[in-house]
Amino acid sequence: MKLEHLTEPRLIFANGDHICPRRGISQYGVFDKTLNNRRSEINIGGVGTAKCIELLSEWLEKCSSRIDAPEAAKQPNLRPAFNGFNLESGYAAKFNFDSGLARSILKSDIDDLLKIINQKERIEKAIELYYENIKFLAQNRHVDVIVCVIPENLYKSIAVEERSSDESLDDEQRPEELNFRRALKARTLHFGKPLQLIRDVSLEGDKNGQQDDATRAWNFCTALYYKSGPTIPWKLTQDASKPSSCAVGIAFYRSRDYQSLNTSLAQIFDELGNGLILRGTPVDINKDDRVPRLSSQQAYDLLTAALNEYRIALSNFPARVVIHKSANFSDEEIDGLTQAAKAMRINIVDFVTVMDSKLRLFRDGKYPPFRGTFVQLDENRHLLYSRGSVWYYQTYPGLYVPQPLELRIVRSEESPSFIAKEILGLTKMNWNNTQFDGKYPVTLSCARRVGQIMKYLTEHDKPQIRYGYYM
Repeated sequence: MKLEHLTEPRLIFANGDHICPRRGISQYGVFDKTLNNRRSEINIGGVGTAKCIELLSEWLEKCSSRIDAPEAAKQPNLRPAFNGFNLESGYAAKFNFDSGLARSILKSDIDDLLKIINQKERIEKAIELYYENIKFLAQNRHVDVIVCVIPENLYKSIAVEERSSDESLDDEQRPEELNFRRALKARTLHFGKPLQLIRDVSLEGDKNGQQDDATRAWNFCTALYYKSGPTIPWKLTQDASKPSSCAVGIAFYRSRDYQSLNTSLAQIFDELGNGLILRGTPVDINKDDRVPRLSSQQAYDLLTAALNEYRIALSNFPARVVIHKSANFSDEEIDGLTQAAKAMRINIVDFVTVMDSKLRLFRDGKYPPFRGTFVQLDENRHLLYSRGSVWYYQTYPGLYVPQPLELRIVRSEESPSFIAKEILGLTKMNWNNTQFDGKYPVTLSCARRVGQIMKYLTEHDKPQIRYGYYM
């Protein structure tokens, strides 16, 4: 067994690099700050009750200026001050929001909705209520992102899915899934306006059990900035000596009625970290091990479609493709994916399974192993702590004992250390969270999130290809 510690991957910003998104933005500016195709003004639409709209307006105004770190913060690198979202800050942009970009939902309509006893009907009515107002803004106002503010009494009424108490029910007997957030995002995809859903209590300032204002501002503003697109807050550093590559994540999602499985694919398709979303076809489940797998033809078609989109974006093909999957690759999948790459004259294809591990490491003292701890168990199996104690934060920022990832390198032209460093870097490409110690590489975390929303689309609906619509 061999153990080593991988250095924290660095991120590139407009005028420098840093390991931390927050410090990088505040000191060096967002990556695309110097690019010509970026926008410096972002129009925000708002949907909610009159109180919700007022809270949103006050929060956006607060975010336009510096927000100090909490006085009780013991780790200044973990909870730094927010630099403000304005033209003079690291974002070099500002939000535009006024009454003309807002649609108010009547409090009486919310009250009537809450009186509905059947939960499925209540959720459907809530979706319809927000949908009609989103539709108006998307079709009649120039907005880049629409923020839907959910009153707390409504949130508590629709956020929890109805589940049967009978654990013996099989898939055919389970009620059809109906999730407000997923269904609303899926239904509004065709408008081409990304949504940001937020509870009204999250806009009311520091409260017990909530993040501090500065941390919430970092995450909220960065997510809106990325969703407004085409914008890139940061990108990963690249090794100039290595060939150009793209990373592909393959994940499966079950239909709402639990009767079929589809594949979703998220691909980081250029050097900026732009994500491409594709929808796969239904797959069969092996009755012996209950593991979904692609046929050779399905794997071929899926990767061919992804690589063609890559070519459209960059006018050429990558020299290398690395494919991440959260379950073991079958021989058919490897054959189909390999043949698709060869058809595009791509000779280097790496296959890596990324899954949770039941193994744990312990170090002296009360804190868990450091993020970046990498252990070679044998030639093909390795452990990687993508979550753990973080030297830069001077603490372990999690609440529970961290679970390492198991990396099964099925086939690779690169060293195990290089593969692990690549995955560690991809855990930092989540623009929905500026705390950089994410657990999963964005290839898989993105594909899973996409699948949650894809299941609400019909076969005739056309998915959006940008990840910002699914965040």
